[in-house]
Amino acid sequence: MEYTRLGRSGLRVSRLCLGTMNFGAQTQEKEAQAIMDCALDAGITLFDTADAYGPGSNTGESERILGRWFALGGGRRTKTILASKVYDTMDSDFAEEGPNAEAGLSLYKVRRHLEKSLQRLQTDHLELYYMHHIDRSATWPELWEAFEGVVRAGKVDYVGSSNFAGWDLATAQAAAEKRHFLGLVCEQHRYNLDCRLPELEVLPAAKANGIGILPWSPLQGGLLGRNALDKAHGGRAARIAENIEKARPKLEQFDAFAKELGYPQDQIALAWLLHSDAVTSVIVGPRTRAQLEDSLKCLEIHLGEQEMKRLDEIFPGPGGMAPWAYAW
Repeated sequence: MEYTRLGRSGLRVSRLCLGTMNFGAQTQEKEAQAIMDCALDAGITLFDTADAYGPGSNTGESERILGRWFALGGGRRTKTILASKVYDTMDSDFAEEGPNAEAGLSLYKVRRHLEKSLQRLQTDHLELYYMHHIDRSATWPELWEAFEGVVRAGKVDYVGSSNFAGWDLATAQAAAEKRHFLGLVCEQHRYNLDCRLPELEVLPAAKANGIGILPWSPLQGGLLGRNALDKAHGGRAARIAENIEKARPKLEQFDAFAKELGYPQDQIALAWLLHSDAVTSVIVGPRTRAQLEDSLKCLEIHLGEQEMKRLDEIFPGPGGMAPWAYAW
């Protein structure tokens, strides 16, 4: 496993991050534990969850599964760089909050929801705590007051963002600097071969502000998987049939290119993300241990200049960063 620094922080994390969104929903607990054990054995140190992950109505089940796994001992917790998130409505634990239970961010919500996440995870701190989405109704003085408080209390080490625009990242960092606070060290963003719009503003803003990018949905919901063109294949590919038909010309070229390289499409898509100097770690969300073991093979793929050029031809980006992508 390769390791790199998380944004401009001194924390070193694995180039692949284990996403646990499927735990408790599509992946039962026994298999989830096998996946986590396999991840640690492979050198994956960064584990990503959220209070809203799991089946049903935002019950925190993914966090509970991780907590029970940590409780098995064997150094599991000390070996893990643990990340969770706050933003969504949490119906099970906060029904008494009334309007404050709605999705969003506030000092009130960050403090209370962090405590519940720590209880579910059976730990006393998080290495990384994300704002799961931008909430422009909350001011940065309030947000940084909230996150400074949990950092100083030793409950959180670093703060990250998710689904922020480029100007949100810049605004957040400017506000943090005024308070002499580290601010954001990473941003989770939807970014993959078929979704390259972040190259226009988000990636340049992140790089300029020392923020590492962690792509989520690296396979575009299965569109970049090896079975996307197989109409007989059920499950995830069947549910995105309309998107597959729209992208069929690109996917057929990608399929042919993958055959030339001798690797499946999903492994190439992951390797392409790891090639970016803006990307810190790629979030993979396996439903089975076999899927995780398969994803690990992307680390063995080297994409040279010609391979990268061909992928640009199949999946064109926005043409570079703004404003040069659309102006002189």
